[in-house]
Amino acid sequence: MSKVIYITAEGLQKLKDEINHLETVVRPAISKQIGEAIDKGDLSENAEYDAAKEQQGLTEMKISQLKTTLAFSRIIDESKIDTSSVQMLNTVKLKNVKNNATMEYTIVSAREANVREKKISVDTPIAKGLIGKKVGDIVEIDIPAGKIELEVLSITY
Repeated sequence: MSKVIYITAEGLQKLKDEINHLETVVRPAISKQIGEAIDKGDLSENAEYDAAKEQQGLTEMKISQLKTTLAFSRIIDESKIDTSSVQMLNTVKLKNVKNNATMEYTIVSAREANVREKKISVDTPIAKGLIGKKVGDIVEIDIPAGKIELEVLSITY
């Protein structure tokens, strides 16, 4: 991973909080489990020890991945967000040209994406197709279900 990851200040704080939780709560708890398993004796047939060691490896890998993400993260300067064309952090109201259904999404980093909150990753086909478009533009986007035509109704921040 050597690509800059753009993130909001809120997203960066969540990332730091997750790393902190893993390092200060999860890691010590796993170390305690390993210690307790060692105290029980024979490690060759100790399922608790094996499970705790596996969990330790997964946790360390997760911490490493999150720290790498943190190292490449750059906070988006919200004062420079423009609404004349679609870009990161814009909320875009769209209309499906075929069935007139409307939808609204905020385009965020992959780390902050959450469909329930109507936040889609900048890496999704829909977001990629919308970047740079203006109000009134009609965009044809290839999605896994086929092609979809969307009209950009509004762009806000």
